[in-house]
This record gives sequence, structure tokens and C-alpha cells, in this order.
Amino acid sequence: MTQLVELSESAAYQVKEMMKHNQEEGAFLRVSVNGGGCSGLSYGMAFDKKKQDDDTILEQHGLEILVSKEDAPILNGTVIDYKQSLMGGGFTIENPNAIASCGCGSSFKTATKEGTPENC
Repeated sequence: MTQLVELSESAAYQVKEMMKHNQEEGAFLRVSVNGGGCSGLSYGMAFDKKKQDDDTILEQHGLEILVSKEDAPILNGTVIDYKQSLMGGGFTIENPNAIASCGCGSSFKTATKEGTPENC
């Protein structure tokens, strides 16, 4: 069964380290979709202290993840990973709903939602 959003173990470890560093232990990790970016939509990840009424809560690797009802169809099946290389590390996002994305990988559009592209 596909998760709404799946966080890899390495991504969860990195998020927990960031929570410690920013004194946000106990916060939720909110995964969201925002307008903008080269392709029209962009991903957001932030710490949030409050759950909203329309949020879905997922628990993975000791983290509680929030996804709003509005963003759920766009993010359904998305896998978030963290990869380390000689050039540094970063989060990677694989979204099966994205039909186009920009070169940086953080901006995308889906068949049903294009957002508002910005000039890059």
C-alpha cells in the first residue's frame, strides 16, 4: 500500500537533527505544496507546532508528518529522501503525480494543478 507521503530513514534522521539544531523537538514536520517556482508549484517542508482540522497525520521513523487535505492529492505517493555526496547533502523528492519539473527538482506541476510559474 502506498503512503500519502513516505519519508526515508535517512531523511527522517536529517529532519530530527534539524529539529535539535533549531530547538524544535516535538514539532510536526509539515510537507506542503506552494505556488511558484519555475514549473508553477514548489514543495515546502517546515516545522509546525499546531495541527489544523483538515490535516492528515502520518507517523514515520518517530516523526509526525502533517499534510493538509488540499495538498494530499498532489503529494499522494511522494517519497522524500536525503542523499549525501561529495558536493554536500540534500533532500530529494520523487512525486509520481508530477508531469513536469524544473532542473533543480523543487518545482513541478501535475496534470490537474499547474500553479503559477515564476521567471527563473
